[in-house]
Amino acid sequence: MTMPGKVLEHHTLVVRDGRILDLLPSSAAGTLYEATVVVERPAHLLMPGMINVATHAARSLLRGAGPGAAALEQRFLGPEFVRDGALAAVAEMLRSGITCFGDRYYFPDQTARVACEQGMRALIGLPVADTASPWAQTSAEYLTKALGLRDEYKDHPLIATAFAPHAPGLVSDATFARLVTLADELDAGIVIDLHATENEIAHSLALHGARPIERLWNLGLLTPALNAIHMTHAADADIALAQRTGIAVSLCCEAAIEGERRLPPVPGLVRSGMRLGLASGGEACRTHDIWGEMKLLAMQSSSWDALAAATLGGAAAAGMDTDIGSLAPGKWADLCCIDLGGPATQPLNDPVTQLVLCGGRDMVSDVWVAGRQLLSDREMTRLDWAAAAERARAWAERLKI
Repeated sequence: MTMPGKVLEHHTLVVRDGRILDLLPSSAAGTLYEATVVVERPAHLLMPGMINVATHAARSLLRGAGPGAAALEQRFLGPEFVRDGALAAVAEMLRSGITCFGDRYYFPDQTARVACEQGMRALIGLPVADTASPWAQTSAEYLTKALGLRDEYKDHPLIATAFAPHAPGLVSDATFARLVTLADELDAGIVIDLHATENEIAHSLALHGARPIERLWNLGLLTPALNAIHMTHAADADIALAQRTGIAVSLCCEAAIEGERRLPPVPGLVRSGMRLGLASGGEACRTHDIWGEMKLLAMQSSSWDALAAATLGGAAAAGMDTDIGSLAPGKWADLCCIDLGGPATQPLNDPVTQLVLCGGRDMVSDVWVAGRQLLSDREMTRLDWAAAAERARAWAERLKI
C-alpha cells in the first residue's frame, strides 16, 4: 500500500510472533525461511486488513426496527445490549475483511471486552457529552469513566482508545476546553462527527456565530490528533482549514446519501492530501462493511485512492499507521485474503480496479489479526457464530414488544 497501483505477484509474506517479518518473492522465501505453518492461496490477493474507522457496532441489533429504532434504543440500551450487538457486528466485519474498527457508543467497556475476546483490533471511543445517558449523567462522570477505561487498556496490544464527543452541538465550550487539556496531556486522539448535516451547521452559526469546524478551531481542537467523521457539508474553506491544521477525515458516503441526499466533497478532500479513512457510520439499518464505501469513493476519485482509504488511510486517520495499514516488516500481521478466482473478477486484468469495483465481502476467504487466523477459508475459527446469532435473534424478539 506504499506504492500506488503496484501489485506483487508470486510473493510470500512471513509472519513471526504476530508481526510481519518479511515480504519477498516466493522463490527466495523457501530458501531463507523454514515455516511451521504455510498457507497457500494461489488465486487470491493478500492485502492489509480493512479498517472501518467509525461504527456504532451495538446498533446492529436494531436492524429492521424502522422509525421506532430510537425509542427502542432508549428503552433497551444497557451492557447486555451493547455486548451482544457488538459481537454480531464483529462477526460481520470479520467476514467482510475488516481487521480493525473504531467504535463510538455507550458502555464502551463492553465493546472493548468483545473485541479482546474475539481477537479483533479496535479503537474504542470514550463518550464525552453534557447530556445524561445510561452510561453517565454529567460531563464530569463521562470524563472520569473515560479516563478509567483508557488506563485499563493503555498497554493492550489490540485495544486503543480515543475521546469521542458525539457532535459539536452536544458539547459545551467548557467541556471542550477540559477535553482539549486532557487530550494534550495524555497525547490522546479525539473522534467527532463534523459537518454531517445542514442542521448542524445552521445550529452552530445561530448559537456560536461560526461554522462547527471554525468553532473547534477557536477552541483548540483542530490538531493532527482529531479525526472528523463525515464532513459531508464541507465547503472549500472548511477543507482548507482542515488541511492547514492537519486533522484526519473519515468519510461515510452511504450515510451521506441516505441522510443528506448528497456525497461528501471527495475530489477536494483527496486533492488536499489529508489522511482519509472510510467508515460505515454504524446506523442501525446499514452494513458494517466498507465495500460500498470504497466503490463510492472510487467513482469520484480512483480505485487506488479508495483502497488506500480502506487500509493505510484508515490506519492513519485512527492514528495507528505505524502499526497497521500496510504490508511492511515490523507491522502487525493484520491481513485479509480475497479470492479473485470467481466470476465477478474474471478475466483478471487490473486487480486493484476489479477488486474495488467488482469485489465484495463474499470474496473474503481468510482474515488474520496480529498473526492469528480468525477466518479460515470463510469459516470463523474463534467466534461462535451460532451462539452469537441466537443472541441476536433473542433480541429481535425482545425488541418486538
